[in-house]
Amino acid sequence: ACLPACLLLLWGCRMANSKFSRVVGQGRIRAPSSLNSPLSVYSLDGILVVVLLLICTCAYIRRVPRLKAYFLSEKKGAFGTLYKASVIGVRLHWMVALCCVISAFYLVFLR
Repeated sequence: ACLPACLLLLWGCRMANSKFSRVVGQGRIRAPSSLNSPLSVYSLDGILVVVLLLICTCAYIRRVPRLKAYFLSEKKGAFGTLYKASVIGVRLHWMVALCCVISAFYLVFLR
């Protein structure tokens, strides 16, 4: 359930960034004030997208045995963060999928 929602979220990010590329492609020097930077990592919705994609990716890695043994064997440090994100993605998969759908809707229609 999390993978289709994650793909929808990626499509929403692509649609939001295509607005920026159309404005830049027209030869204007700067983007209009209604658009943030193309990556928008420093905005709240950009951080939410990055966290949701991290959780979905780690949940997918947890389901692949070879990758799980390599990435999710440590439970402390930086790899421990990936382990915790995978646990969140597996245990709360329906909430993560719902958040991905809501975030994609927001990025496509409201932003």
